[in-house]
Amino acid sequence: MTGADAEGTALLEVRSISKHFGNVVALKEVSTRVEPGTVTCVLGDNGAGKSTFIKVLSGVHRHDEGEYLIDGQPVRLSSPREALDRGIATVFQDLAMIPLMSIWRNFFLGSEPTKGRGPLKRFDVKSAKRTCRHELAQMGIDVRDPDQPVGTMSGGERQSVAIARAVYFGARVLILDEPTSALGVKQAGVVLRYIVRARERGLGVILITHNPHHAYPVGDRFLLLKRGRSLGEFAKAGLALSDLTQMMAGGAELEELGHELERDAAQVAHQFEAEASALSVGHAGQGGGEDNQATNPDP
Repeated sequence: MTGADAEGTALLEVRSISKHFGNVVALKEVSTRVEPGTVTCVLGDNGAGKSTFIKVLSGVHRHDEGEYLIDGQPVRLSSPREALDRGIATVFQDLAMIPLMSIWRNFFLGSEPTKGRGPLKRFDVKSAKRTCRHELAQMGIDVRDPDQPVGTMSGGERQSVAIARAVYFGARVLILDEPTSALGVKQAGVVLRYIVRARERGLGVILITHNPHHAYPVGDRFLLLKRGRSLGEFAKAGLALSDLTQMMAGGAELEELGHELERDAAQVAHQFEAEASALSVGHAGQGGGEDNQATNPDP
């Protein structure tokens, strides 16, 4: 049992972290926590700071201000490898897979199991295939043939392989970067089911997405970002999907925009009516002149 489990401490927690790139403020005082067996959804539109946030969490960037804690201990990660060694695995959008390689080769890419010693040390192919099939089955993924190239799998299946790989190599916190952004409705549902499986296995999951309809069914907490700042963190209890969508879309701004469009439409309609009235008066005047000329011809 880890310290996080024994003392109720979050697996991962950030307190008022900020990140600057020169004069550009990419993140400003963002806070959240990730507990075992929960899904924390980070939502925001393009440019909200989601990518910078996960790069700080995964060790790609160091935060400039605030605190980053793992199992209650402050850390400053220097690389993604250090994050992975601490149990924080990130599945980016590109998945870091080689399409022409088989499923089992991609599963162990960079961490291949071996057998033998010295000059006789070699890749343990049989063990790799067996382990790959078993771990995928544990996540509920039925692989017909582990020798098939990853490129022949659907987008949802590739995401599931990446998730299972991260879990197998000891991830306690799983960060998913827009896993459903390029998927259709059915494949997105497949990935969401695997996220629930990971949660049921006790992992803390951070789901980065701009789609509240994908986040709401699986999320336990929701962190909303806008232009690098937090709009707040909300528990699912008492929060409806419509409320989440409105907050993410900027409900007040959209309402004000709607009022502006209505005013503009009213002004255009009034102007059109005035111009139409002026034209009708002009035509009436011209018609009256022609009638007078017809009834009073010149001598």
